[in-house]
Amino acid sequence: MTFRLGTVFVPVHDPEAALGFYRDALGLEVRNDVAAGGLRWVTVAAPGQDAAIVLFPPQGGRSERDADALLELVTKGALQAAIFVADDLDATFARVKASGAEVLQEPAVQPWGVRDCAFRDPSGNVVRISQA
Repeated sequence: MTFRLGTVFVPVHDPEAALGFYRDALGLEVRNDVAAGGLRWVTVAAPGQDAAIVLFPPQGGRSERDADALLELVTKGALQAAIFVADDLDATFARVKASGAEVLQEPAVQPWGVRDCAFRDPSGNVVRISQA
């Protein structure tokens, strides 16, 4: 029996700004870009991997009240989007920082033994990157 992660959804308020972070700074590739009803869903993934991230509008399929509540949580940084793994954490940190991304934590060893860093994407989601 095979069981694996297929897709994760990350709410973003501005797809172009999100692409500047996920595609340009992190190096993910765009797999799909769909616009419907004035909204846009963009699927990105690491090259050579099947698991994908859908950058989705909080308003898609939600009431206005729920979308506003979700967007409020996202913009204040209350949600963690993903934890990525890099072979060279220091080089990855330098590249993402140079893109202008908001640094939350420089590379450091955590009490649980993982060496990682953290950024906030343009919507406010927390993204961590750990050393492979």
